[in-house]
Amino acid sequence: MTGEHMLNIGGLHEGVVLDHIPAGKAMDIYKRLKLDKLDCQVAMIMHARSSKMGQKDIIKVEAPLELLNLDALGFIDHNITVNIIRDAQIVEKRKLRLPRKLINVIHCKNPRCITSIEQGLDHVFYLADEENEIYRCTYCEEKYHTTVKRT
Repeated sequence: MTGEHMLNIGGLHEGVVLDHIPAGKAMDIYKRLKLDKLDCQVAMIMHARSSKMGQKDIIKVEAPLELLNLDALGFIDHNITVNIIRDAQIVEKRKLRLPRKLINVIHCKNPRCITSIEQGLDHVFYLADEENEIYRCTYCEEKYHTTVKRT
């Protein structure tokens, strides 16, 4: 048995396990996915031993997959594995990818953008350069580069 399977925080009967999160990033993901707003149990395991990554974080969420913003998660780090749990078993593993379009995940910093004037307007970005992970604002073309370091 490897070290990554030895730690068990309660049995998750139904829900989602976010695995292969870079060590120390679980709290950022918790905040950006607004997991504190969900009425469900959330367990975070930080700096767990991993044969692939050295150390990693894991988040267990006792909620249906539909309640999680997978576009936001894919934007944060598309190398995270999403394990779907039903009847205490992993029934599906999903690999994330960079989303083609982001709505209200990142915000345009351009003071001349219409989103700065129209407060109720959605912040919409599209993936302009997948290789360099660059998004652009749909309204003003302002560039947004992901800041996650890939290994």
